[in-house]
Amino acid sequence: MRFSTTRTRAAIAVLAIGLIAVGCGGSSGGATSAPAATSAPAATSAPAATSDAAPATAAPDQAKEPVDIAVNAWVGYRADAAVVAYLLKNELGYEVNLSDLAEDVSWAGFENGSVDVILENWGHPDFEKKYIDEMKVAMNAGSTGNEGVIFWGVPKWMVDQYPDITDYKNLNKYADLFKTSESGDLGQFLGTDPSYIQYDEALIKNLGLNFKVVFSGSETATVQAIKTATEQKKPLLAYWWDPHWLNSQAEMVQVKLPPYTAGCDADKEKVACDYPVTDLNKIIGTDFNANGGDAATFIKNFKWTNADQNEVANDITNNGMSDDEAAKKWVDAHPDVWKAWIP
Repeated sequence: MRFSTTRTRAAIAVLAIGLIAVGCGGSSGGATSAPAATSAPAATSAPAATSDAAPATAAPDQAKEPVDIAVNAWVGYRADAAVVAYLLKNELGYEVNLSDLAEDVSWAGFENGSVDVILENWGHPDFEKKYIDEMKVAMNAGSTGNEGVIFWGVPKWMVDQYPDITDYKNLNKYADLFKTSESGDLGQFLGTDPSYIQYDEALIKNLGLNFKVVFSGSETATVQAIKTATEQKKPLLAYWWDPHWLNSQAEMVQVKLPPYTAGCDADKEKVACDYPVTDLNKIIGTDFNANGGDAATFIKNFKWTNADQNEVANDITNNGMSDDEAAKKWVDAHPDVWKAWIP
């Protein structure tokens, strides 16, 4: 969402012309279309930026501008976006623009004004430092209520057959099981989208593991690989995460890496620890926070559970529903949750 000073100056100019017409005795359309004189002081300046906790309130005569939401490439995020967009449109009367963007491009959108909202941030300290702390074009808008866990996983059947495989120190013993035409003499570690938060190549190198990362390229491809590995009992070691609807259908058991401690992943070349558990949060533009009115307040209020997200994601992925249909189904079933988000 973009609220330019040019637009504000134009509004003031229109107001001034209307008031001059009234002073000259004009009684035609110019006088009736201009804002009432009593509202003029509110129109001369945009509200000041507020802190994370402060509500954003639009001026009474301010038009509702479209809300620009970045949509990152995993179905859980699509579930977030579907429900948020549905309620913004149908309960609050906003136009919503949803744009499929990679995570780095989404953050850059705060600088150029093309993005108002990131709905599910999995932790990007580098972007947070640049766009929140230094440039001050973005801000933390609070938790989504979802707890995100990235992990290395193997299908449940492998744990039943090889009980010690869940300790990373034993992976080399089983590396031959995971060999593929793409990994050659090494075991294959299946990555997903290289634009996701991941440092698996460094982990494999620094932990001395005889594996090679092969990226599936997408969430969809990794989902299919997990299904195939589960149904056909094919060995698989993969980058995976929760929340995800698939976890209720094809269990992936976590391989324990050296435990995460604060800062252990700071140097991505030297990292040798597990991924952190992340309280997923929302990021919004500071301009949107100051001028986005009820839409900004609604985004900050949005909070649900992993089960809520998985319900919508499952309908989109497996039940043939469009994003809007899945959102409507969830909204109709859970008014006790979403009504608390409405300003």
